Amino acid sequence: MTAQENRRTRWATLPVALRAVIIGILIALIPANVWPPLLLSLGVPLAATIEVVFLGLYVWWASGAGPPERTRAARGVAFRRRALSPAQWFWGVLAAFSFAATVHAAIVLLFRFVPFPIEAFRHGYDFSFIPSLPLRWIAVVVSATSAGICEETGFRGYMQQPIEQRHGAPIAIVVSSFFFMLLHLTKAWAMVGMVPIVLGAGVLLGLLAWSSGSLIPGMIGHVVMDIGLFGYWWTGIAADFRARPISETGVDRAFLITCVILATTLIIVLLAARRLSRITVSPAVAV
Repeated sequence: MTAQENRRTRWATLPVALRAVIIGILIALIPANVWPPLLLSLGVPLAATIEVVFLGLYVWWASGAGPPERTRAARGVAFRRRALSPAQWFWGVLAAFSFAATVHAAIVLLFRFVPFPIEAFRHGYDFSFIPSLPLRWIAVVVSATSAGICEETGFRGYMQQPIEQRHGAPIAIVVSSFFFMLLHLTKAWAMVGMVPIVLGAGVLLGLLAWSSGSLIPGMIGHVVMDIGLFGYWWTGIAADFRARPISETGVDRAFLITCVILATTLIIVLLAARRLSRITVSPAVAV
């Protein structure tokens, strides 16, 4: 037996869940960290162009194309490659935008209970070196797209899907959401109140991937959510959050409206996921 064959044999003896966690983290984090050095070293126009090409190649490879040939089928399954029906597109897009609204409403509510720690949220997200507002928005969109595509491919695809096959969806969603949360706890903004929000976001994204049989709804929702996070909460390009905690203002109309939005959008996500699970009855089909 050659050394390479011996390594493959040892790898195959590891539990499926452990292999899925390792591969999922690598598939998510390595590609997601290509964009920051490009942005810092090349500037927005050139960096964004290169990143778009890179993401296209990344999706092409992760979905089962390119070398090595022996892993093509497995990569296609892990990516949940399938053609979505019009009904799946409708419910998937509805769930995606409702998911993004749910997360942002939850963050708003959090900072109606405690003061918004603006310095912690802006730490590491300084776009002031970018010379114009349009270029900053391009950086926001590319940053969000990179994170959404790479993290959904890694966590809800390559990590969650194999665990689903072996242990079922509930365990797979919990595992992928837990490691998704751990990744984000390294950020300066990861205060205690953000932990359930990040964990909940991971659970909802995992539910969308499982119920739709595709990464596309989760990618859409993740990108839309991150555009808001980058543009508003992390950089202040769109505006600054100025609402004060209800301990200072009392329970006002804006607080109540946010509660209604959170409840409504969360219900829509869950109903859409339920509808998706009912119409997603066939196994993944190659596009």
